[in-house]
Amino acid sequence: MDIRAARAAAGAANSAADSTRGNTADSAAARTDADATAGTGTSPDANAAAQGDAAEGDRVNRDAGHGEASGPATAPDALSHQVLKSLLGAWALAACSADEIAAVDRHLDQCTPCSNEAERLRRAVGLLHTEENLDLDPRLRSRVLAGCLGRRPARIPVPEWAAPYDAETARLDALISDMGEAEWRAPVPLRWYDGVRAQERDTTVAGVIGHLLAVDGIVAGAVGLPDPLGPGAPASPLARTEAYWRDAPAHLARLTRRGTRPAGILPRPTTRPARPDPARPAPPRPGAVREPWRRQGHALVRTVSFAARGTSQLSVPYGEFALPLRDSFLDRAFECWVHAGDIAEAVDYPYDPPAAAHLHLMIDLCARLLPRALAERRQCGLASPPRHLDRPGTPSRSLHLEIEGHGGGHWYIALDSPTATPAVEEQVAHIALDREEFCQLVAGHVPPLDAAAGQVGDPEAIRDVLRTAASLSRL
Repeated sequence: MDIRAARAAAGAANSAADSTRGNTADSAAARTDADATAGTGTSPDANAAAQGDAAEGDRVNRDAGHGEASGPATAPDALSHQVLKSLLGAWALAACSADEIAAVDRHLDQCTPCSNEAERLRRAVGLLHTEENLDLDPRLRSRVLAGCLGRRPARIPVPEWAAPYDAETARLDALISDMGEAEWRAPVPLRWYDGVRAQERDTTVAGVIGHLLAVDGIVAGAVGLPDPLGPGAPASPLARTEAYWRDAPAHLARLTRRGTRPAGILPRPTTRPARPDPARPAPPRPGAVREPWRRQGHALVRTVSFAARGTSQLSVPYGEFALPLRDSFLDRAFECWVHAGDIAEAVDYPYDPPAAAHLHLMIDLCARLLPRALAERRQCGLASPPRHLDRPGTPSRSLHLEIEGHGGGHWYIALDSPTATPAVEEQVAHIALDREEFCQLVAGHVPPLDAAAGQVGDPEAIRDVLRTAASLSRL
C-alpha cells in the first residue's frame, strides 16, 4: 500500500469514528429529553435505565476517542519511509514485532536504497556473533569410543599397553591439524639430560614431528612395517633423528610421493616468464610430515591389534638398549605427550595431561626402568656404590617413590641390584613428587635435585634416584 492510499484509509477511519461518536451522543441526548418530559413521575426502573444508557454513551465516546488517537495512525501499512528506514536496524536484528516486520518486508520490495541498506545490515549482524571455540574436548574421543564399545565390544580390541600411544598420537594430531605454515616453522627447544648435564637442541614444530616419525620407525621395523628412513638407517634414536633432520626434504618427498611435482624456477636472461624445471622437485611444505607420521601411527596400532598376544614381549632394539614391544609403546606414548607439550608451549596453546589410567602405565614404566638404569650409572661411576650385594630375588634396600595426583601411586625401587626384590621393611628413603613434576623430571626438563617436593631418609639414595630418573630422558 502506498502513502496516498494509507492517508485515505486513515481519513476514512477517522470519519467513521466521528460519525459513531455523534450518533451515540444524539441517542443519549434524546433519551435524556424524554426522561425530563416525563417529570418527577418517572419510575426508579426508568431512571436506572437512563443512567445506564448515559454510561454506555460515555464508554462509546471514550472508545471512539481512543481509536482515533492510536488506531490507523500507528498501523504498520501507514508508516512513512523515514520510519521504515529507522526500523531497518531492528529488523536486521530480528527485534521488530510481526506487523513491523511485514511492513518493512513490503517496503523493501519497493524501495531499492532501503533494500541495499538492509542487505548491508544483515551482513554486519553476522559479524556481531561471538566466535565459538572449535576445539574439541580431548576426552571426547575416549568417551565416544567407550560408549560405542559398551554397546558392542570391538571384535579386535586395541591392547591395553597400546591404548596410551593410540590416544596420545590422536591428541597431538588434533593439536597440529589446523596449523599454518608459520606455526609449523615456530621454534621449539628440545631439552633432555644426558646423565651428567642438561642438553638442548633447537628445531621447529615440523622438526619435532619428524623426530617422532624417525624414532617411531624403530618400533615399525620391529613389527615388520617399512622404515620411514629407508634401508640402512641408523639404529639409535639420536642418530636417526639427526639423519632425518639432515635430509628432511628428501625423506618427505619420498614419503608423501611428491618428488615429481615441478616447482623449481630457472633464471633466464630474457624478460619472458621463467618455466619450472621438471627435473627439480618441489620442496615439500613443513606440514607435509604430519601425514606420514599419522599414517605410521595408525599402522602400528593396527598391526599390534591384529597380531598374536605373544608379540607384547617382542624385543625392540634402540641401539645401546632394547625394550619389549609392550614397553616400547608406552615409551613412545610418553615421548609423544612430552613433545606435544613442547609444541603447545611454542605456539602458546594449553595442553592437558593424559588420561589417569594411561598416565599410570607410563609412570609405572619409568619406575620399573629405574633399578637397571641406576646399576648402569653405578658401573660408569655416576652413582654411589651398592651397600650390599644381594642374591637375585632376595629383599634389598629400597626407596619409596610416591607419585601424587591422578595416575600416580606408590613404587619401591631396589637400590643395590636390579635383580633384587625391593622390600618395604628395607626402606631407607622416601620421595614424594607430583605426577607432572615427576614426568618433567623423567623428560629431562627440570634439574634433578630441584624436582622433589618432599624427601625423607638417606640423602645419597635420594640423589642417586633423582639423577637416574632424569637420565632416562633422551632426544
